[in-house]
Amino acid sequence: MYRNILVPTDGSDITSKAVKTAIGLAKILGAKLSTISVKEPFPYSAISEMQPVPPQEFYDAQERIAAARVKSVVDAAALEGLNCSGHTVEALHPWEAITDHAKAEGCDLIVMASHGRRGVSALLLGSETQKVLTHSAVPILIVK
Repeated sequence: MYRNILVPTDGSDITSKAVKTAIGLAKILGAKLSTISVKEPFPYSAISEMQPVPPQEFYDAQERIAAARVKSVVDAAALEGLNCSGHTVEALHPWEAITDHAKAEGCDLIVMASHGRRGVSALLLGSETQKVLTHSAVPILIVK
């Protein structure tokens, strides 16, 4: 069945449900497990070089946040006796980073959370999960 599972994480409570599901599946199936957290790129401004946060400070903070999210998943997998590789990547569009990473790593399943936005908030905010569903060639398991 599935041999290489990817579980993206944004550190949210709903994502923790997807992480638990991915760990359980990987354990039952004897599958390889990996996780990814996407970092935001520096918000360059055309207005001036006056930025509230210097670029390197921003990059360092983004890496700390993403690395902590990844570590949380890796640690949860370790508690269940599983190895989990963790990755952080910077991307303007998280859905694109997730689908590219799944393809590059040969993943055959992506386990993602759905935040369950509806109506105007879904329309305005969009859904990274929906975008992964739309663009991925890899099967996706959605956890609510």
